[in-house]
Amino acid sequence: MSPIRVGMIGTGGIAGWHARQLLELPEVQIAALADTSEVNRNAFAEKFGLQNAAPYSDYKEMLDRAQLDAVVICSPHTLHFQQAQDALSRGLHVLIEKPMTCSSAEAELLIQKAKQAGKIMQVSYQRHFQPEFLYIRDAIAGGEIGKLTSITASLYQEWRQGTPGSWRQDPALSGGGFLMDSGSHIIDALLWTTGLTPVEVKPQLQMHGAPVEIDTFTSIRFAEGPVAGLNLVGYSPCWHETFVFCGEDGGIFYDNGNITLRRWKQDPIRPELPQATTNQDKSFIDAILGRHEVLVPGEFALKVVKLSEMIYQAAGYSPNAGLKSKEDSGR
Repeated sequence: MSPIRVGMIGTGGIAGWHARQLLELPEVQIAALADTSEVNRNAFAEKFGLQNAAPYSDYKEMLDRAQLDAVVICSPHTLHFQQAQDALSRGLHVLIEKPMTCSSAEAELLIQKAKQAGKIMQVSYQRHFQPEFLYIRDAIAGGEIGKLTSITASLYQEWRQGTPGSWRQDPALSGGGFLMDSGSHIIDALLWTTGLTPVEVKPQLQMHGAPVEIDTFTSIRFAEGPVAGLNLVGYSPCWHETFVFCGEDGGIFYDNGNITLRRWKQDPIRPELPQATTNQDKSFIDAILGRHEVLVPGEFALKVVKLSEMIYQAAGYSPNAGLKSKEDSGR
């Protein structure tokens, strides 16, 4: 079987994760690298032994000249839409880093484009493949804690301190702040593990003098009845991630990878977790080869984009204009 020839669009930090996972697959050849920075591109090629991969400073030139079957998009957020659209137009399969796009209108157009092209399009939300979140999703669906009543999802990260001067705090490239960046993973996990449909949000945003929002606190009401608190704190001294899923018969507590199942007046349970069997890159390649369906399709990623959009709109926030109230504390 001929290898699946993959082109990388963007060779920054997260691209290394994809390269490591792709290089583990005998069915894959990383055939081309596109990055506007020659320094970054060359360093990436040397680090992963990809000196034979064709180098390009313009991704469009790579799409036109390199012999490819698929691309992995690891560029700044606002570039995802056009790059994915261009790749699909050339008959290539596409794996996109989060978020899929910065607007629901763009996400819907990409979904339609992928269908028209008959190509695989997957979004790189890694929690769908991690044992902890597989357990949470299966436990909720299996009724382990009864009907859901509430969820609290929180992420704390030293994002404000670590990103000044980078594209992540440039609204033209980031499409938003901490919510659009690391927060996208938390929104993904919240929606994917529960299957709930948000219908109303009440957010508070803080910018802490940055050009994009840093902290976001949002109450969410779901069509199915539960409520949630989504707390995304980008001005923190460290990384800390927690989820609490409460139901009529118990609760699941996630704290930095540790999971406890609790029921009223009973001892805590440390559940056995399922084994990890794939990841975002392997599952993408397996979907191309027809071994299974797309595990994180555009239709799901659209839900993440829509909730992010709802929060920004309810807060009166635009990444390029800040808060309409011109106050640091939101509304």
